[in-house]
Amino acid sequence: MRTRSQTRNRNRNRRQQQLTPVIVEGPEIPMDDNRTMAQMLQAPIEGYEDAIVVPLINANNFELKQTLINLVQSNQFTGRQDPHNHLRFFNKVTSTFRHPDVPNTSIKLLLFPFSLEGEARIWLDKEPPRSILTWDDLVSKFINQFFPPSKTTYLRNEIINFLQKPNETFNEAWERFKGLLRQCPHHGFSELHQLDTFYNSLNTNDQDALDSAAGGNFLDKMPYRWFMP
Repeated sequence: MRTRSQTRNRNRNRRQQQLTPVIVEGPEIPMDDNRTMAQMLQAPIEGYEDAIVVPLINANNFELKQTLINLVQSNQFTGRQDPHNHLRFFNKVTSTFRHPDVPNTSIKLLLFPFSLEGEARIWLDKEPPRSILTWDDLVSKFINQFFPPSKTTYLRNEIINFLQKPNETFNEAWERFKGLLRQCPHHGFSELHQLDTFYNSLNTNDQDALDSAAGGNFLDKMPYRWFMP
């Protein structure tokens, strides 16, 4: 049984615990920091650099022609088209402009942002500052962003399981097969594997026609580059 004295002491201790102030530690400020509080609360000015780092260009009289920029912008990538097709177009355009003292990869790094708009440009703007140092870095990040591994898996399966459709001609089947290969240029299948897959996808009549054109069983022949896309 508690005495009155014990009860009073217990209540007193409880009130003291409730009244104990909570100390929240803020960030340490160096003693030699002479900024005012207003200056410390200002938004930081770091972190606004571009993601792409273009190597220093020391060439005299070098400038990007507006006609080249306009050509790049004539087929901008929004994030919804095929990224491989965009890179093919971009490489073709940038190959037309050369400077003896400027690497072509530097020209590509300078021009690539002009080739993007919409979601694709937002993606590039959100990349960490100075995180893309080479053209290979840029291509890798671009493809991984807009051509995820799941899409690669899907297209690889489409290639492996390719079959000629009913009433589809030989030429139509071949064009459709080449289209799948172009959509996934990193499919990893050798030319021999591609030829074998396509031949075995054909109906009996088209296989016989192909054998006849090859002068015997098609797969017994040397794997010439007859059917590469």
